[in-house]
Amino acid sequence: MDIKLELVAVPVTDVDRAKAFYEKLGFNADHDVTVSEDIRFVQLTPPGSACSIAIGRGLTRMTPGSLDNMQVVVTDIEEAYEDLRGRGVEVTEIQDLPWGSFVYFSDPDGNGWAVQQTTPRKSAEPGP
Repeated sequence: MDIKLELVAVPVTDVDRAKAFYEKLGFNADHDVTVSEDIRFVQLTPPGSACSIAIGRGLTRMTPGSLDNMQVVVTDIEEAYEDLRGRGVEVTEIQDLPWGSFVYFSDPDGNGWAVQQTTPRKSAEPGP
């Protein structure tokens, strides 16, 4: 039996501000539906991902900004770093660890994201 992660709720205070931020990152806005005065469902999907995020009103009891270390994977961390900076996102410098290379950023509410290249960069590998 396959079990696939489909959707992760991301708690935000201002749905429109958060939607604009994630669209600026290149996420596709798949749905934006106001169900009632209390419920608004916005689904956004990162490019190439099979899993989406949901932001909105009435979707989660989590405190806005409380989600930490959501992780996405890229093939080239340097390209991802430059792309994020080019989109105006405050991103950390690249950190090289034995299990991959990372950069980190947060959305306007403080929800934390990690971007990982699963293989360490050539420049980070120990020399002979």
